[in-house]
Amino acid sequence: MALNCGILGLPNVGKSTIFSALCSTPADAADYPFSTVKANTGIINVPDPRLDKLTAIFTPERTIPATVEFVDIAGLVRGASRGEGMGNQFLSHIRDASVYTHVVRCFENSNVVHVSDKIDPASDIETIDIELALADLQTLAKRRERAEKTLKNPNEKKMSEFVISILDKINLALENAQPVRSLDLSNEEKAAIYDCHFITAKPQLYVCNVDEEGIKSGNAYTEVVKKRAASEGTDAVCICGKFESDLCGIEDPEEKKAFLEDLGLAETGLSTLIHSAYKLLGLRTFFTTGKDECRAWTFHAGDTAPKAAGVIHTDFEKGFIKAEVYTCNDIFHYGTEAKIKEAGKYRLEGREYIVQDGDVMFFKFNI
Repeated sequence: MALNCGILGLPNVGKSTIFSALCSTPADAADYPFSTVKANTGIINVPDPRLDKLTAIFTPERTIPATVEFVDIAGLVRGASRGEGMGNQFLSHIRDASVYTHVVRCFENSNVVHVSDKIDPASDIETIDIELALADLQTLAKRRERAEKTLKNPNEKKMSEFVISILDKINLALENAQPVRSLDLSNEEKAAIYDCHFITAKPQLYVCNVDEEGIKSGNAYTEVVKKRAASEGTDAVCICGKFESDLCGIEDPEEKKAFLEDLGLAETGLSTLIHSAYKLLGLRTFFTTGKDECRAWTFHAGDTAPKAAGVIHTDFEKGFIKAEVYTCNDIFHYGTEAKIKEAGKYRLEGREYIVQDGDVMFFKFNI
């Protein structure tokens, strides 16, 4: 279960710079609009100190972390939903993402032009929100047209009426610049309009692109974004694209750690962003260990043991018998599985067990 993050924003806010830093993948970056003319994709490993500790204990032949896919989408501008600029070509990439990160420029630099000739995070956010809402309204109109055509079919009339009632509710929200995710739709309603893949139904994070002075304490611009994020029940992460670019060029872990400590940072912007995305989507991590491999697996909070087993392979879920479980903290404390068993911390769990973040699991199954 790989997390897919779309990176969007106005042109020239630093999306490509941040993408390159986070993914260590070159992407076109320039101080003029529309330097990104195609979607850049990078897959990166999820930083997790627990996996590093497990590797040190088990010394496996290979270590496989969880991964995140970042997609750098061309800048959207006012009128993008009607074909203005370049960003309208890549709305499909946003629809495919699990979550999207909205990069907002929160720094002053006369050498880097702004498409509106001024730094105004509130206005920038509004521009993107309007364009995404307009794109969703186009999708809604097409879906409504299909539903209206099936009203005459007695076998589909009831469902069509249900779909139209949901679309009417969504239409009202979008026309008032409210995202689909702000609506309290039931699971039944969500299932009925799932094929619409509304962009504004997806969870959103904000990324404040700051200069080095704004990394620790932010600035007046970041406060605007954080206030907006809080009102939407989401997070705003501060990242300095230039700093992250310098940091990714350091290969020595100790030197990188010292570099962070000099600025009073506990982790990189990458780690902060991924942790926020995991939290927003309700994602958690369990581990499998052994001499062959130590591996991190991503699952949804609340998943039962069979469901988590299915993340590894569908056969594991279908033929699930039981799971042998202990926690990361158990192995860190006791040092060996034998000592965990002696302490009575090694457990056998059945089909109803709710998997916890940091569980180390071994699944038994039969097919």
